Amino acid sequence: MKNILITGWEGFLGSNLLSHLKNNKDVKLFKYGSKGNKNDLVNILSKCDLIFHLAGINRNDTDSKFYEVNTELTRNICSHLIEINRSPKIIFTSSAQVENNSVYGKSKLLAEDILKEYQQNTGSQVTIYRLPGVFGKWSKPNYNTVVATFCNNIARGIPIEITDNNKKIMLVYIDDVINEFINEINLNNITNKVIYKEVDPIYKLTLGKLARTIISFNDSRKTLILPDFKDLLTKKLHATFLSFMPTEEFAYQLSKMKDDRGVLAEFIKSKSIGQIFVSSTNPGKIRGNHYHHTKVEKFLILSGKGIIRFKNIRNNDKIFSYEVDGKELKVVDIPPGYTHSIENISNEEMIVLFWASEIFDSNIPDTDYFPV
Repeated sequence: MKNILITGWEGFLGSNLLSHLKNNKDVKLFKYGSKGNKNDLVNILSKCDLIFHLAGINRNDTDSKFYEVNTELTRNICSHLIEINRSPKIIFTSSAQVENNSVYGKSKLLAEDILKEYQQNTGSQVTIYRLPGVFGKWSKPNYNTVVATFCNNIARGIPIEITDNNKKIMLVYIDDVINEFINEINLNNITNKVIYKEVDPIYKLTLGKLARTIISFNDSRKTLILPDFKDLLTKKLHATFLSFMPTEEFAYQLSKMKDDRGVLAEFIKSKSIGQIFVSSTNPGKIRGNHYHHTKVEKFLILSGKGIIRFKNIRNNDKIFSYEVDGKELKVVDIPPGYTHSIENISNEEMIVLFWASEIFDSNIPDTDYFPV
């Protein structure tokens, strides 16, 4: 069992790390946050084997606050450890901004220097991560990263401001950062100097592309077109965007097409895998009576009973069918070149889930009428 201290546990990085480790039976967690006092800190330092030093601020109206939190807390931790003759492994989150002349960058660079001196004096393992912008759930808009600000504003219809669409930014995803941290728990770095590491992958893109991508997530509730989740950055940005949705807007209404047969609604569309739609069909009513040249489909009756009939359009006199009960959850494939229909043969509403290999395009419908 390892005793682990997380400083800044209430913050973006700290809360995510805590949520990953809290059910780990191989570690005992200690927390030090903005409301902790020095006596608490000294007591915890006497017990811990590993310190995730994540506490810090990156925005403040007072320059001195940067040094108080980012620099002096690091100095206090190192001083206390030397006083009590302890040398736990330290993982420190610095920033890529140490290379600029901002007060924030200077305060983080001074903290790095303190840790270097501590390592030289004690031989302790010290690893420093100079992180670019980190994005993900629980980040703060107008504070942690531009991603948080864009997600928060776009999800709420608040305008976003971009002074330069072509400005390039670098980002890492919170879960990639946390995975790196978790790997550090049982990693022994045998070295006589501070180790600098990066989180992989680092994503590079422009502010304009970031804005367009997040806007497309918001629009997808109307277009129903899913993002391209094969692109890992898109997948991670989409998850982040949804985490910023107002709770009262988690649910949204689909557009319904009604006639005497029942109701049909498109649910999800994807340029790579087609679309999913759902229908309710009244007793005795029939849908379909058409065929496709290239498009293929899958039918899944969720409730009620139906009969799916087929006929090869080159062989008009031969009909075959499948009776399907919603209790079976049996999928029926619809090949091209077979005209097909589905009839509700129960006394109740029949609910069917459909998948089609293409998004329906009224200009190229690939749907020709031909009665079974």
